Amino acid sequence: MRDYKKLEVWKKSHELNLFIYLNLLPKFPKSEQYDLHSQTKRAGYSIPLNIVEGSGRNTEKDFAHFLDQALGSAHELEYCCLMCKDLLYIDAELFQKTNQLINEVKAMLIGLIKVLRK
Repeated sequence: MRDYKKLEVWKKSHELNLFIYLNLLPKFPKSEQYDLHSQTKRAGYSIPLNIVEGSGRNTEKDFAHFLDQALGSAHELEYCCLMCKDLLYIDAELFQKTNQLINEVKAMLIGLIKVLRK
């Protein structure tokens, strides 16, 4: 078992999740509360949650599986943010900052997955 709090990818994904909660979600209109808002929120917190769950698994293969799930959620979050921009819920600057954070997390996840699968 690993201490997820020591994993840089978990720290970065937690930072991303807080950023989503504090900066992106408040921009949504009330009409999106149960649709895109909810999906964006779930995709955001699914990333660190999958890292946490995977870190408690006994094998590298199992851990990598949960990191794959986290990566899938990162891709989902990326698209949710693109929709938010295109629907004019967020401006280009907020989109760029959010996308940058997502890409950093994705790169870290891919790197760790590759190490685990060697």
